Amino acid sequence: MDKVKLFMQKMEREQLGNEVVETFTQYFNSFVAGDRGLLTNKTISAPEEGDVIDFITLTEKKSEYLSKLAICKLNGGLGTSMGLTKAKSLLPVFNTNEGEELTFLDVTLKQLESLRKNGSSTTFLLMNSYNTDADTKEAISKYNWLDEQKLDTCFIQNKYPRIRKDDFTPLNLEDEGANWNPPGHGDIYTALSATGILDKLIAEGIEYLFVSNSDNLGATPDIKILTYLIDNSIPFLMEVCRRTEMDKKGGHLARSNTGNLVLREVTQCPEDEIGEFQNINLYSFFNTNSLWINLKSLKQFMIDNDGKMKLPLIVNPKSVEGVDVIQLETAMGAAISVFNGAKALEVPRSRFIPVKKTNELLLLWSGVYILNEHYEVELASKFRKAPIIHLDQKYYKTVDALREKIWKHKPDMSRCRSLHIDGDVYIGENIAFIGDVSINGCDNKYVINNRRLEGLTLCHPEMF
Repeated sequence: MDKVKLFMQKMEREQLGNEVVETFTQYFNSFVAGDRGLLTNKTISAPEEGDVIDFITLTEKKSEYLSKLAICKLNGGLGTSMGLTKAKSLLPVFNTNEGEELTFLDVTLKQLESLRKNGSSTTFLLMNSYNTDADTKEAISKYNWLDEQKLDTCFIQNKYPRIRKDDFTPLNLEDEGANWNPPGHGDIYTALSATGILDKLIAEGIEYLFVSNSDNLGATPDIKILTYLIDNSIPFLMEVCRRTEMDKKGGHLARSNTGNLVLREVTQCPEDEIGEFQNINLYSFFNTNSLWINLKSLKQFMIDNDGKMKLPLIVNPKSVEGVDVIQLETAMGAAISVFNGAKALEVPRSRFIPVKKTNELLLLWSGVYILNEHYEVELASKFRKAPIIHLDQKYYKTVDALREKIWKHKPDMSRCRSLHIDGDVYIGENIAFIGDVSINGCDNKYVINNRRLEGLTLCHPEMF
């Protein structure tokens, strides 16, 4: 039997819609034909002057435009890399003065509640995965005002069948869940169209959808950006930040030979070009994964392409229960290459406060960032900039490890510029980190108590 038919039958048995099946099929055919999603230096170059707009040049604010905006948070991740088993957005990140724990999702919804007090009725959406949908719906049930929306708050991203690497047939393990992979957040375009949400948003007079990651608390609806988009009829806008050495392994913005802006992820870079990929002076901007999408432009694109969104392919090799497989994925930011007139906007780092690892979570827990009266995340006044924190991922990879080894006794970080911890070090009672602190406990277990650690390096065996 034709291999394509095997995948189509498998997806149809799962009752995935025609648009989803056809979109996967086009990616599968491209993959079989040799497309590995690579973007080489022969086809792209660094962005040119004028390709990236500066945020500080945006000045006009028209609050009435908020009625033309919907907000969507990508909420499909479980945070398994940090040892979590529920939706990552349900992880507590702040405490109120009343002692209430606020999760990522709570903070986002309280931001919207603040907008509502000022008369905004901005529509809120969550793109969940099959793994996060139930927990998320339970968590948001306390926000009764969501029931006033004309659209359901939650919708589920699709799934793609995993491909056996040896013969390009569907993976068929006993555990049916293992035979499927999330298709990447590039699936949002197909999901919006296939579920009918795209048409419903347009019918409600909504012109733009602001999409961002649920763990990026800096990604808030900005009226100046929205005003610029509507007044200039921009079809698509990507928020970018300048790359630092800490960002060099992530995807970067580029310009294609056809003149469109493109996004290149590290999996799309040939191995012999990694040096150029990580050159932050050549490729100076990275995608924050905060996007503004003109819904009518998206609708027209889907009509012109028979309901299919064709994005640059990401080929992700994996091993599942000892079987080598291929996952076909796409990134939603890659859509910058398919919209004529798409723009990139350089935003301040304050709009990009993600939590991908425990070092970033520690910044939130330790009071480096605070919530203002509108529940927007701000750098605490005592900090000129956020401390640089490195935590040995061998020992501090999970949230439980962070709680037990560092945050159990809540060390004072109010005067810390940088903290670098290697080895199995437990931070005990009455600890203050001051200035630049580096601790290396090697691979032995150590506990530090009652110490004022100021501008020093502690190394085993002298450190104790």
